[in-house]
Amino acid sequence: MDVMSPLKPHPNSPSPTKKLLPFALYALLPIALLRFYFHPFHHLPPNNPTILTKEEEIVYGTPCDYTDGRWVHDKMGPLYNGTTCGTIKDGQNCISHGRPDLDYLYWRWRPSQCKLPRFNPNTFLHLLSNKHIAFVGDSMARNQLESLLCMLATASNPNLVYRDGEDNKFRTWHFASHNITISVYWSPFLVKGVEKSKAGPNHNELYVDTVDEKWGSDLDHIDMILLSIGHWFLHPAVYYEDGLVLGCHYCPGLNHTEIGFYDVMRKALKTALKTIIERKGANGNGIDVFLATFSPSHFEGEWDKAGACPKTKPHKEGEKMLEGMDADMRAIEVEEIEAVKVNAKQIEGLRIEMLDVTKLSLMRPDGHPGPYMYPFPFANGVRERVQNDCVHWCLPGPVDTWNQILLEVIRKWSIQSRRKE
Repeated sequence: MDVMSPLKPHPNSPSPTKKLLPFALYALLPIALLRFYFHPFHHLPPNNPTILTKEEEIVYGTPCDYTDGRWVHDKMGPLYNGTTCGTIKDGQNCISHGRPDLDYLYWRWRPSQCKLPRFNPNTFLHLLSNKHIAFVGDSMARNQLESLLCMLATASNPNLVYRDGEDNKFRTWHFASHNITISVYWSPFLVKGVEKSKAGPNHNELYVDTVDEKWGSDLDHIDMILLSIGHWFLHPAVYYEDGLVLGCHYCPGLNHTEIGFYDVMRKALKTALKTIIERKGANGNGIDVFLATFSPSHFEGEWDKAGACPKTKPHKEGEKMLEGMDADMRAIEVEEIEAVKVNAKQIEGLRIEMLDVTKLSLMRPDGHPGPYMYPFPFANGVRERVQNDCVHWCLPGPVDTWNQILLEVIRKWSIQSRRKE
């Protein structure tokens, strides 16, 4: 029998190098984990802005014109699914209502001179910990609010803690993980108003010099407020100032002067912003204020007749220009915010910024519910008359981009505050 020498390895036994390889891998693994911990992949967005590198601070500290850009195709798609997020208003839940074309979900806004990172819910939750955020305005404010809730829900569960009013016009959610409160206040004029109704007048009544106390009375408990108005000023209305009739908009049969709605919207904005500054600036608590600019509709034809928004792709650059009423509404908002920002610099803890979403929204005629504001509108065949919603946005949809920009502004503010410390 052939006996092997104890000093020679068996032909089939592993070499010393192979024996040591597993131990080397085990030794390298902790080093690799430490390397990843201190130097994560560059493309991963930071959850905590305090761990930004110097290079990233320069990028995030540089002003960015988010209005200048274009929509580009994005294979990643949205953060959330419209069939699983429980806070979407039924009329904007386009996927569950059977919208067959889903290409509208795969576009992202690319600014020309800077980057707009994908929304990171953990970063938002970290930056707004222990804060109360309020969305105040019309149904566009609610549309943006529900978009934000859906994106945040991918990281933390929102609990509905308050509900009041028909159509869920006043609601509050709480994120226990970060002690964040998010509320929505229905206030389509920001100022005191009486909405038209079947039981009352067939026009709205606005008191342009008196803030709507439904949200104004809660300012002491609000840390960040997002205002969004516009579309309700197009309706017939009578306006009051100093207790007297100021004029009206489209009020045939009434003995009032027709004055349109542009100056009235400006007055309403002035009253709201002045109230916020006086009440929050006086007590020294401070507040962050955002105004989302006018969001254009995309009706092709009359909205109350055969109007529809059948397009399935974004407009290309230069294909659709910002003009007419859309441009005028935005201009008023820009002018009022810029005027207020000058005074705000004198008040400690008050930050005011415009969420300029008019142009990027104008370029998305494909993002509205259209006929899918109702479930399966063509289940029984194509009808001659189908009502379309070409004002609000599908969720998920283009309105998610508004919250991407919102997060980037908040992140830059955080970096600027850190530099001052």
